[in-house]
Parts: sequence; structure tokens; C-alpha cells
Amino acid sequence: MDVNHVSGGRTGAADGEPRTDPAVGPAGRGMEAVISASFVLLLIAAMARFLTHHPGAPGTWWVIALTTLLAVAYLGRPAVDGAIAPRWRRVWLGVFVLGWVALVIQAPSFAWSAVAIVYTALQLLPARAALALIIVLTVLVVVAQVRINGPDPLLIVVPPVVASLAATVFTHMQRQAARQRSLIEDLVRTRRVLASSQRRAGMLAERERLSLEIHDTLAQALSSQRMLLQAAERLWAADPEAAHRHMTTASDIAERNLVEARRFVHDLAPADLSGGGGLPEALRALARRETAAGAAAEGTAQDARTGGPTVRFRIDGDPVPLPPAVEAGLLRVAQGAVANVREHAHASDAVLTLSYLDEDVVLDIADNGCGFTPAQQGTQGPAPHRGHGLRAMEVRLRQLDGTLTVESHPGDGTVVSAAVPLRASGPAAGPDEERPA
Repeated sequence: MDVNHVSGGRTGAADGEPRTDPAVGPAGRGMEAVISASFVLLLIAAMARFLTHHPGAPGTWWVIALTTLLAVAYLGRPAVDGAIAPRWRRVWLGVFVLGWVALVIQAPSFAWSAVAIVYTALQLLPARAALALIIVLTVLVVVAQVRINGPDPLLIVVPPVVASLAATVFTHMQRQAARQRSLIEDLVRTRRVLASSQRRAGMLAERERLSLEIHDTLAQALSSQRMLLQAAERLWAADPEAAHRHMTTASDIAERNLVEARRFVHDLAPADLSGGGGLPEALRALARRETAAGAAAEGTAQDARTGGPTVRFRIDGDPVPLPPAVEAGLLRVAQGAVANVREHAHASDAVLTLSYLDEDVVLDIADNGCGFTPAQQGTQGPAPHRGHGLRAMEVRLRQLDGTLTVESHPGDGTVVSAAVPLRASGPAAGPDEERPA
């Protein structure tokens, strides 16, 4: 008789633990309903036989009352299982079995309803206790049938076979239910982990996007404002008009920066790209602003870092429409590169060159500054905590399937080259556009 405990979950407990919640899923609940209905039908059939064969027998009302009580108790058990502890479920089973035994003693025809009790025992008891109870129930069924029909070898064989078959079927169902529950729990757990990973990936991606935007817009603009405000402070007494011009320029930069901040918070395209002129016009406007800012501070510095280069813009080839993400990415690369020229290169001249080739669009930013050793950038030199600009450019271009090349040598200036394939690449959709196609 196969009553081995089921693996997985509480149904996979050791022999000393109860096997709870076997009816998992629609199949398990369906079997529960079938067993309950069968138990009630067997009780009704046994009562009908008792009333037919023993009309007016003493204790008839007692049999009817006990039968009704057992039927109600069995049908109501699933509704209260979740509200009581496993220990009290086993107490309920013990009382229920005693009531059933009393009924069988009074009317042996009720013995065949033991099949439902076998199912319940496998649910509520540890494996060994369930096996012991099934053996006791089988013996009682055999004795009851012998009382009804007299000695018969068939009556000695059939009840144990039926009990073994029922126990095997029910145990197999428990195993299947436990396996199904384990798979469902694994699936739910995997989905939770996946959802958590996706949320974290989304948070990291948004954090990276904002860090890039802040570096390429707010940080660079603040650097320009600082340069202009320092120049204005030095000229405050000697040349109030020049100081006022610097203050006005710094205010204009702050206003423009506020617009940019609002746009990148909402993941909109840069303001320079919202006018409909495309990337060439945006780069041309960038060159004009940087040149004007550099000229405003020229000659006011007490050190070589204050002031800015003259920035010129060139275009090679015939312009072709570019995806919004590519235009925004290349513009941010240009802004970051020009800011590096202004802050670190000590250059007097810089050139932005936008080239439309057969397969790529290439943006070159060249300056005549002091140059550096690319391999040591950001790790050695006067500002080892800096150097985020090139890494930000690499991240942007990697998102567009593009490449970044830096050519520089101390004393020979620097050329930063960003290349993006003209074929569809990078994110399917870039920042939201507010200009016509």
C-alpha cells in the first residue's frame, strides 16, 4: 500500500509531520468535491439499505442523526481547514472516525464509506499514522461485511485491495499537487525576481540618463557661469559696464540652463534641436555661444584657465535626416567636448566638424590646446577626480552603436571623434521631439 509522503512544500514533510493542503489547483479541488459527494452518496445508500432491511429497528433515529452529523461534518471541513491549526484538524479526524466506527457497529452497511476517510487521513496525518489508520479501517470494513454476508474469502480480499488502490491513487494525486504547487511557487518567485531586476535596471538606466544630462548641460553651464562671474568680480570697480555684460551673459546662460533642465527631466530633445534646424544648426549655435562666452571673459583672467577658445563650425558632405536619438547624442557629445576644451585644454581655437559619409556620420572636435595622454586621463595630473566627460561620451555613443576616438599628445592639441552608423541603430526612439519631421 503506497502511502509514502509527498516531496515539496508541507506535503513533502518528513514522516513525523502532517501532510497538509494536498488539493492544489482545479484538479485537486475537483477531486475534493468528488470525494465529498461520494461520501454523502454512500451514506445515503447505506441509510436507505438500513431503513429497508431494518424497518422500525431500535436506534433508527440515532443512526439517522449520526449519519446526518457525519455528512455535515465532512462537507463543512474544507471551509474551516484554513481557520484551524493542523493539530485540531487531527483531533477533528479522530472524533470523526470514532463517530463512523459507532455507526458501522450499529449498521455495517456504512463500512464502504471508509474510502473517503482514507482520503482525508492521507491529507491530515503523517504517512505512518495514515497507514496505521487505513489498516484499522480496512479491518473494520472486512468485519462489517462478514457480519452482513457471512464468511466469504472474497470479502477478505476485496476491502484491502480497494483500500490499497484508493491510497495509491490519492497519494499519487498528492504528489502531483505538490509538484504543481512547487512549480507555481518557483514561477511566482522567478517573476518577482525578474520584476525586481527590471525595476532596478530601469532605475539605473534613468539614473545614468540624468547623470549624463546633468554633466553635459547643467555642469558645463555652471562652469561657464563661474568663469563669467569671476571675470565680472574682477572688473566690478575698474570697468562696471564690462562687469554688467558678464553678469547679463551669465544670467542668459542660467535661463537657458533652466530650459534645458526642464526638457531633460521630461526626456525631451535638447532645446537647440527643437527649432527645426536639425543637428547642423544646433552645432552652429553651440559654436556661437561658446565663442561669445570666451570673448566676454578674454583678457580678464589672472590665470590661463579663465576665458575660452574661439569655436568654429564646419560641415562636410550633404546632410541627411538623422534619428532624434542620434542628433541628441551627438549634440551632447559636442557640448561635453567643448566644455573639456574650455576647462582643460587652455586652447585658443577649436573646430567642430560634422561629416556625412557613406555609412557613418562623424563629429570631430579639434583644439590647439595643451593636449594630454589619453591613457592617463582622469587618473593622473592636476585633477584626478575629473575625467567624467569622455566616459559620458562613450556611454552615449555605445547606446547608439557608435564609437569614440581620442587622439592627443601633450603639447599637440586634441581631436575627439564620434562616429555613428547611418543605418538604424541605437534606441528605437530617442527623446521626444517638438519639431516637425
